[in-house]
Amino acid sequence: QARFVESGGALVQPGGSLRLSCAASGFSSEYYSVRWFRQAPGKEREGVVCISIDGGKTSYKDFAKGRFTISRDNAKNTAYLQMNNLVPEDTAVYYCAATSYCTDWISITEYLHWGQGTQVTVSS
Repeated sequence: QARFVESGGALVQPGGSLRLSCAASGFSSEYYSVRWFRQAPGKEREGVVCISIDGGKTSYKDFAKGRFTISRDNAKNTAYLQMNNLVPEDTAVYYCAATSYCTDWISITEYLHWGQGTQVTVSS
């Protein structure tokens, strides 16, 4: 099965940091842009940030700007999400998925290789 495997989620206090990993299993992620998503209980899944195939371009949602940083290491077939200054509103299951380009015009239903997600809980 071609899929991503997310890891790194944990329980963290407000103001804390986490680094999530998104490792490709069964395919080469170097041919895809990668987008991180998150889904909180009772809410729709939403995009967080996207990184281009070569890592040269990144696109952040407003809530992630200045706090989250996406990166990738194609030699390791892995993308990352560094999250700093976490707030309770960041609590969600975080997913990554593959796409052709980092554009909001591609529907979430068109993304490929979804992982199972990793739980991030921000609480005192």
